[in-house]
Amino acid sequence: MRRPVPRDSRHPIVKRVVALCAPNAFKGTLSARSAAAAMARGVRDAGGEAIETPVADGGDGTLDVLLAARGSNARITRHRVTGPTGKAVIARLGWLGRQEAVVELAEASGLRRVDLDALDPLHATSRGTGELIRIALEAGARSIVVGVGGSACTDGGAGLLQALGARVADSRGREIAPGGAGLEDVATVDVSPVMRRLADCSIDVACDIRSPLLGPDGAARMFAPQKGAGHADVMRLERALTRFAGLAPSARGDVASLPGSGAAGGCGFGLALAGARLVPGARLVCDLIGLDAGLDAATMAITGEGRLDNQTPTGKAPAEVAIRASLRGLPCVAIAGVVLDPLPQLFSAALSLADVDPDVDPKRHTRALLRRAAARAIAAVNDGAGSMHPG
Repeated sequence: MRRPVPRDSRHPIVKRVVALCAPNAFKGTLSARSAAAAMARGVRDAGGEAIETPVADGGDGTLDVLLAARGSNARITRHRVTGPTGKAVIARLGWLGRQEAVVELAEASGLRRVDLDALDPLHATSRGTGELIRIALEAGARSIVVGVGGSACTDGGAGLLQALGARVADSRGREIAPGGAGLEDVATVDVSPVMRRLADCSIDVACDIRSPLLGPDGAARMFAPQKGAGHADVMRLERALTRFAGLAPSARGDVASLPGSGAAGGCGFGLALAGARLVPGARLVCDLIGLDAGLDAATMAITGEGRLDNQTPTGKAPAEVAIRASLRGLPCVAIAGVVLDPLPQLFSAALSLADVDPDVDPKRHTRALLRRAAARAIAAVNDGAGSMHPG
């Protein structure tokens, strides 16, 4: 029988750190995939091992994250569809398998499709997203994930429903005009043609927010200002959405109150009217990319995105990563461009890129600062949790 080798207290055994690098996109600077790669380099600089698993929550970048996770089985097709201002755009449609499609609303109907000096919150339409869904259906899709963040429109999903065959008409039986302003004239809503079209296909809507359609936290009052709406525009859109919701088929229940119905200017509402399922986007994406398997192989997690604040726990991807890490007893460090709230109830530490090097612009040098911040996080874990201070 072999005797155990006595441990030399002068040479303590240091457990090797395996860090799951699972950031969301740093909006306007780095994709989630590039952010994960930068974090991984920092982990390796500090002597740790890295697992790169970029994440998303239904907003911009969801398509790329899901495609990357599926690898060689995934593909992209490109299609000419209606953009948010009515002009044609070329939008990507993702395929995770022969009958499994991914539609990212921002591809066809996103704010990134509109110049800042051309924002039109009253008339921007979601029609192009409906056209992408229709193309997927005609190509044989039997399940579709729709990521609905980053929209330019506040039309309650009326445009996308019209593209799928719904009848959204005024008192004279004419199709209403595009955008939320068009909803002011709506008199009849018939989504039965869409429900028939979707009868053999399941649609999961990945919502990056949990807001209802109406009210202070709804599509118009909370989010339309980000799309260029002034106070008068917001009130006008709220009234129009209220009118639209009041005409929704009663058989569908109170769809306007569903968490996520206010996502993407009310596109969550429109899709739910047609029978789609509204789900928390971060949870859905993390399930699809196999985040849990990565966490099971890790000793800690590093996540993050452009901004950490009191909205982060309301369905954002870094919060989902932290919750799943906590269930496994793993520390989770958040790295953000700006940390307004360190959220100690979620994260072991919160590091701001602005504090990594005050002399370096985090928007211009995000990649380099992320690498340094990740190395700092590993060093803190190796030194003990007590040295890790939220910042």
